[in-house]
Amino acid sequence: MTAPGGTATAAGTADRPTPATGAPALEETSGGTEFRLLGPVEFHDGTTGTGIAPPGSKQRALLSALVLHADRLLTVDQLTEELWGDRPPANAANALQAHVARLRRLLAEPGRPLPGHEWISTLPTGYLLSLGSATTDVQRFNRLSSQGRAAVAAAPSHAARLLRHALSLWRGPALADSRYGPICTSEADRLEENRLTALESLYEASLHCARHGEIIGELEKLTADHPLRERFYDLLMVALYRSGRQAEALGVYERARRRLVEALNIEPGPALRARMEAILNHAPDLSAPAHPAPGGHHPASLTDALELGGEIARLQQRIDELNRCQEALVCRYDTLVAHLPETI
Repeated sequence: MTAPGGTATAAGTADRPTPATGAPALEETSGGTEFRLLGPVEFHDGTTGTGIAPPGSKQRALLSALVLHADRLLTVDQLTEELWGDRPPANAANALQAHVARLRRLLAEPGRPLPGHEWISTLPTGYLLSLGSATTDVQRFNRLSSQGRAAVAAAPSHAARLLRHALSLWRGPALADSRYGPICTSEADRLEENRLTALESLYEASLHCARHGEIIGELEKLTADHPLRERFYDLLMVALYRSGRQAEALGVYERARRRLVEALNIEPGPALRARMEAILNHAPDLSAPAHPAPGGHHPASLTDALELGGEIARLQQRIDELNRCQEALVCRYDTLVAHLPETI
């Protein structure tokens, strides 16, 4: 929920996959602070379950940009362009300073987590947001989706659970109320592409698990929502073919071809054409897996591999933390050097 002073509301994601039944919880939000960008932007207090959204659109855009570049300097010029584009106010530096001050007060209000933490530092050329022990939902999504994609071939049931959990973090379009300048706009586009890639991996894992009949409806909607994305047509064709609906699978190809020609004046790519030919010829490799893992459990022989994958993900998280610390130290070093007296 959102605190009375905030404005964010949970927005539904149109093509969010249906939660897998019986899937165990894989990861919960920590009891600490989390910045949430996968939907309306808010600052979430895990101890109270309260979401706080900056009340002004400029402050939401400012918070988003600073969180996206956490522990890295954003210059006054970069932030001015982010908030006002090519029409900044005459006193842009002062206006930016005022927005930063309001944001500082919001993050430091009594009762907020991490009391005493200096969230936003003022540097000679700009501002820097320090995450400290806080996290972001973008980090969680990237970690879970990366683990899920890596496990699709070897442990598809496990991969599907990871990917569904990653996708459940989305509450609406990324940075839904903060797309004013190049930082948030480009990042929102990148995150949306990652979300669609995670969806593709999810339905590929579902096909590996012989769950083709369960995903046809979801894939039909995805091809309607993203009519130029060939991979969704490909997955739908396989799901229909394995359900004994060859003619409909071929009809999906024709629908894809018609949309691509009308919108872009191009034919389907080699992968989709090859899928169509395989369906026409009843290629043996299109058959569903003979013995999918029962009950959604990965075979015991994969335990070591999955544990190793978890260790790799944790190591990557630590590397990311160290990189942020290094960047913060470099910024401090540059600041100190800039204030040294010039030598003759």
